[in-house]
Amino acid sequence: MKINNLILVTLAASFITAAAARAEDTVPPAASKTGVTYATDIKAIFDASCVKCHSGDKAKARLHMDTLAGVLKGTKEGKIVTAGDSANSFIIKSVAHTTKDHDSWMPPLKNKAGIKPLTPDQIGLIRAWIDQGAK
Repeated sequence: MKINNLILVTLAASFITAAAARAEDTVPPAASKTGVTYATDIKAIFDASCVKCHSGDKAKARLHMDTLAGVLKGTKEGKIVTAGDSANSFIIKSVAHTTKDHDSWMPPLKNKAGIKPLTPDQIGLIRAWIDQGAK
């Protein structure tokens, strides 16, 4: 019986590892919408999914996502947006959960606020905003 349990645990771990590897390679494409701006398209996404932890006096990683200036400034570690290049912008890797460091996945999978991961459409819209100059 113990051998069967060991086999089941090993198989389950293999499936989880394979699924995680596939998830790390998948980033939704940029949306086709033109004229994407922070004020009209992106702020609402950030307000719903990011601002609870990334605003105010105790903003996590000193990242303020409640203003365009705050997003463009980035974190204590550096910029998270490379205007014109969403594929190399850390924010995309973070919200698409493609970084190897799962602690940088945003929003975190297990968060006290119960905030769900961004949808592929939301990530695509953020990519379009960045690719169009992050304005």
